[in-house]
Amino acid sequence: MAPRRRLRRLAAGVGMIGAGGLLYAREVEPRWLEVVRLELTLPRLAAAFDGYRVVQIGDLHLDDWSRPARLERISTIVNAERPDLIAITGDFASYSAERLDTERLVGALGHLSAPDGVLAILGNHDYLTDVKLIRRCIREAGLTELINEVVTYTREGFELHVAGIDDVMEGRSRLDLVLQDLAASGAAVLLAHEPDFADVAAATGRFDLQLSGHSHGGQVRIPLLGRAVLPPFSQRYTRGLHRVGGMLLYANRGLGTVHARLRFGCRPEVTAITLRSAEA
Repeated sequence: MAPRRRLRRLAAGVGMIGAGGLLYAREVEPRWLEVVRLELTLPRLAAAFDGYRVVQIGDLHLDDWSRPARLERISTIVNAERPDLIAITGDFASYSAERLDTERLVGALGHLSAPDGVLAILGNHDYLTDVKLIRRCIREAGLTELINEVVTYTREGFELHVAGIDDVMEGRSRLDLVLQDLAASGAAVLLAHEPDFADVAAATGRFDLQLSGHSHGGQVRIPLLGRAVLPPFSQRYTRGLHRVGGMLLYANRGLGTVHARLRFGCRPEVTAITLRSAEA
C-alpha cells in the first residue's frame, strides 16, 4: 500500500475514533449513573449510630439538558438506597434562572425521602443563577438548608452532628458560627461545597467527615493526559476518598455538567455511605 494511502486511512481511523469518543462523552457517559457504596468508620461515632446511612448527591446543574425529569429518576435511585439521611452538597443550577422548571424541580426534590430528612447547602452556581429562587425551591420541597448551621440527631442518648457551611467561593462560609453551635462531643459531619475547604475544617480537629462536590471529579479525564481544568477550591482533592489530617473527606463527582456538556472517564455519581462506629 502506498504511503499516502496508509496515511489517509490512519487519519480517517483517528477521526472516527475521535468522533466516537465525542459522541460517547456527550450522549452516553453523562447519563450513565454510578452508585458508589462506602463504609466509613468515624472514631467519635457512638455504637447507637453504627450502620447509619447517608446518601450524598450534588452538582445537579439543572438546565435545558439536565432537567428536573432526570432528577425525578435519580431521586428514585437515592430512595432505593434506604438512607437515614440525604445530603445535597450544592449547585442546584448553573447560570440561567429562566431555564429552571421550578415546579418540577420542587416536585423532584420533594420526592426524596429519608427518616432524618434531606439537608442541603448551596454552591457557587446557585449564587450565579438566582439564590433567592433556589432557596425558595429548597423550602417548598421541604428540604432543610444549612446556612453555617448545625443539626443534631439523637439515638439512645448519643448525638450525631451534621453541619453545613455557606459557599466558600462566594465568601459566605462562616465556620466560626458553626463551631459556636457545635457540641464538644459526638461525631460531626460537615457539608461543604468546595472540597479543598477540608484543609481548614480538618485543622479544627472537630470534624470526622466532610462531604463535598464542586469539582465534578474533573468531568473529562483523558487517559495519560489526566484531569481537565478544575475550578478553584478543588485543586487538591478532586474526587473520591481522602484523609486530611484526622478527618475523612469524600468528594462526589456530581450529577450534572457545566460549560461543555461532556463527561469522559468520570461518570455521574450517587454516593451511599454507611457510617461505622469504632465502638461497635
